[in-house]
Amino acid sequence: MTGAQHAPVVGLAVGRGTGPELADVFERVLGALTAGHPHGVTVERSPRLYHSYVSLRAERDIARIRALTADDADHYERFCRTRAEQGTTAVFRTAINAQSLYLVRERLRAVKVDLLGTRGRSLLLVRDQAQGFYTGGNRHTPGEVTRTMTFSREATEAVVAYALRRARQEWPDGRIGRVVMAYKFHLLDGALDAWVSALADRLGVEIGLFQPDTVNRDLITHGLPDRTLLIAGNEWADIMHVVLLDRFDSERQENRCTENVFLDPALSGLTEYQTVHGSADDLAGRDLVNPVATIRAAALVAERHAGRTGAVAAVEKALRTLGEQGVCTPDLGGRHSTSAVTGALLDALDAPGTGGTPADAALVGGS
Repeated sequence: MTGAQHAPVVGLAVGRGTGPELADVFERVLGALTAGHPHGVTVERSPRLYHSYVSLRAERDIARIRALTADDADHYERFCRTRAEQGTTAVFRTAINAQSLYLVRERLRAVKVDLLGTRGRSLLLVRDQAQGFYTGGNRHTPGEVTRTMTFSREATEAVVAYALRRARQEWPDGRIGRVVMAYKFHLLDGALDAWVSALADRLGVEIGLFQPDTVNRDLITHGLPDRTLLIAGNEWADIMHVVLLDRFDSERQENRCTENVFLDPALSGLTEYQTVHGSADDLAGRDLVNPVATIRAAALVAERHAGRTGAVAAVEKALRTLGEQGVCTPDLGGRHSTSAVTGALLDALDAPGTGGTPADAALVGGS
């Protein structure tokens, strides 16, 4: 948000594959949800179309792939830094090549935040994207790739401190059932557990640091208590996300969006929203990609960053209406196109009794 007298500015970064189609969905839904904003909403697109893994593979040359990966990472980092400098508080990004993305996440100290919950239980998953085996660079020699990554005390403390702040924000009465960290810490010669132990003592918080397989066994055998704050190395959290959704939520991964928060002080206040699904290059240009996660991201941006109170609730109600009518893309068993689902969603938002597009909602500050 750039100020009460100006239009909110939202960043938009588009990757290849189905990225251009989903970017159009995002702009269309965001525009409908914010139509009543007195100053409108400005969308600032990154001028670069970022590569997906599939589009990079088409290069068929390792050196060329490495160069394009680095170029994408450098450009997207500059885009995020520029948007933050200019006061933008939200960026929506479609899927891009993972190596480019994780280079940026390492540099900007990113965490991914996902609140899961069902039947009165909730779990806050904070994924450490700032360090670990997903981050780092590659060195190539004939027939071999050496990947080098780093763990640091500073990054660990920043991630844990943010996770605790976010938990208190999500559960404002202050009750956190348990704080669990899932990391392969046995590989780090005792460094990570020493850092966590010292931090827990300093903060006066009990933190359980466990091997990922131990967390898995506890999840299967006992479940995790309500209001568990789960801070996880991204390698484990990436694999286990579907399982955690199954245990704590009934939603499919393909329908979810999530947020990434940058802990680099220069980007304080900027949140990146993304779909959980990938670039789906096989569906590119076919008008068949599932738009639900993108629609939900647009609703979050409208409500949190453009003052459209009620946008999320209105969109969820409209999505339930579409579900009851069987309006969905083929991946969910339907026969509708991306544009048809999006159009039906916008029609449902405007229909009487659905809550309507929140054009007359009171303006509030962005998160």
